[in-house]
Amino acid sequence: MSRPGWPLLAPPRPTQVWASWNWELRSPADLTRYRRRLRDEALPAGRGDDDADESALERLLLAFEELTSNGVRHGLPPVWTTVTGARTGWLIDVTDADPQDQPVPAVDRDPAHGGLGLHLIARLCASHGWAPEEGRKHVWGFVSLADPG
Repeated sequence: MSRPGWPLLAPPRPTQVWASWNWELRSPADLTRYRRRLRDEALPAGRGDDDADESALERLLLAFEELTSNGVRHGLPPVWTTVTGARTGWLIDVTDADPQDQPVPAVDRDPAHGGLGLHLIARLCASHGWAPEEGRKHVWGFVSLADPG
């Protein structure tokens, strides 16, 4: 029986980029450190004063944590995460050295055993996917500044 996979779709190329962060992750401790940095720097100057921005920032941080921790747990090193801040939101692109192993959302698994990360990404992000490129696998999500509904 085949399992439903993650959409095979190359990451978008954001326009009107105002910031970009790129980190290699070697351990869960790296994830914590970079999440804090992202929280402190992710909203451009002059933003962050209203509930919509706070909601978008919380979605960004949760999506970052889910995608990046999946890369650290399931990907082949080196694992890199790039977050690109654009006028309309943030692209989170996690890459690892295994371009053949597509991400597959957990099906029929007890939530107590994990495996809900990709399902959560699909709900938090305006778009998401994965693509092999130049010997690496990209697993990505785009968190819109607008509420995904």
